[in-house]
Formats: sequence, structure tokens, C-alpha cells
Amino acid sequence: MEATTALDRLGALAQETRLALFRLLVRQGPAGAAAGEIGAALAVPAPTLSFHLAQLERAGLVTSRRAGRSIRYATNFAAMEELLAYLYDNCCQGGASCPPDSPLVALSRARKGKAAK
Repeated sequence: MEATTALDRLGALAQETRLALFRLLVRQGPAGAAAGEIGAALAVPAPTLSFHLAQLERAGLVTSRRAGRSIRYATNFAAMEELLAYLYDNCCQGGASCPPDSPLVALSRARKGKAAK
């Protein structure tokens, strides 16, 4: 992952409403949630919600798809894992300063195993 991509993703999460939105979508799993459901759960007006969802989607952290008359949003878990791996690989020196049982260590090892194949 390029540093600019990591910065875009971190920047998208560095706002209270967007972080709450992202956390809600992570809990919803791959099925995600309709925009109306998200707005109701977070008590965010539709225009504000659209703005924040667009920011997360532009950063690649959220995907959208039409489902009938509504749009469903879901977490892009692959992008989230890439960001976590980037932070781990570049900020924890590949495990030197992280506890060996850290989930980030397992994530990094799994990603390195996929790259070797």
C-alpha cells in the first residue's frame, strides 16, 4: 500500500461521524446496511450522511450497491485489512515492538504467506 492511500484512509476515519459510520458498518458485516437504516441508527440527516459515506467510499473503506430503491453500504474488509497491515508493517517494525500474540502479528504473517504463493 502506498503512503498516500494509507493517509487517505486514515483521514477518512479521522472524523467522529465517519468513524461511527465505519464502526456501525463493520458490525453489520458483509451485508452492510441501507442508507436509511444507517441514518436512523446514528441520527444523522440524509445530506450529512451522504457526504460522510462518499468520503469513506472515496477512500476505499466502504462500498455501495443498489438494492431496489435504496443503496446499501458495506465495509470493504480487504481495504481495512490492508490499512491495518500497513500500520503494522510500517509502525511496529514487523513485530519487533508488538507483543507476539497481537492480532496484527497474525495478520501480517497471513498476508506475507499469501504474497509468497
